[in-house]
Amino acid sequence: MARKHSKHGPYEEPQLEEEESPAPVAPCWLCGRVLGQTTVWHHPVPKSRGGRDVVPMHPICQQTLIANFTNSELQRHGMDVAGLLADPTVRKFVDWVAKKEPDFTATASKKQR
Repeated sequence: MARKHSKHGPYEEPQLEEEESPAPVAPCWLCGRVLGQTTVWHHPVPKSRGGRDVVPMHPICQQTLIANFTNSELQRHGMDVAGLLADPTVRKFVDWVAKKEPDFTATASKKQR
């Protein structure tokens, strides 16, 4: 049978701070822009190649990497963003998307192989 009254006293509401600061927003791993509503957690080294680390990215940035690099190429670059940005296609994309809003989406074109 349940008790009518708590033996430890009445329930008290926790005191919330009026000015809570939001969590710091991490920039996109590839383009460096502020992240929007949708964040993708990307494996710089693909899971199929033993990658465990994840980085926050825009969906369009992840689509661009997947469209332009194979898993083997991504494994060779690892966590080196500068190596990925050395590719002319990726550099052109990052320069173009820098002027867009954080939640901008578009289809990524495939690399001509």
